[in-house]
Amino acid sequence: MNSVESMDVTRLRSEIENFLYREARFMDQHNFDEWEALWSDKGVYWVPCAHDSDPMTEVSILYADRSGISTRLGRMKSKAMYVQDPRSICSRVVSNIEIYPRDDGGVNTYSTFNITEFKRRGHITRQITWGGHSEHHLSQYDDKWLMDYKKVTLVNSDGEIPALGILV
Repeated sequence: MNSVESMDVTRLRSEIENFLYREARFMDQHNFDEWEALWSDKGVYWVPCAHDSDPMTEVSILYADRSGISTRLGRMKSKAMYVQDPRSICSRVVSNIEIYPRDDGGVNTYSTFNITEFKRRGHITRQITWGGHSEHHLSQYDDKWLMDYKKVTLVNSDGEIPALGILV
């Protein structure tokens, strides 16, 4: 019996929801080290341009393996991303969380999100709303849930989007 089968359904739901809420908080607060610690060594982070696309054959807004995730976070921490100087203030809502246990003891999730991003550059301010859904593949490592895969599909991913300088 794997860990998901032996776990109480209510407890599993609580653990996974808390993981997703904690991930959202880390992104909102620009806690990049804490957010990076939520990834397994196998991590893949994908934001497609089209809803039904293949990252190996089509362009993506973002496609990063574990090394690429670290590189992106390094740039964000060093303020080398002009689009994030000064950093945006973000608030995100994660909802409609669905959890699907896998045979290997992990879980796949599907959830929706809405992010309000506020940017200030001198006297110019701008508020952007990002919406979409996320798919996570989570596995337990040393009794901790970690992300092996995250796909973020923006509602407007195949349309015109402003510079994406935040984590989604």
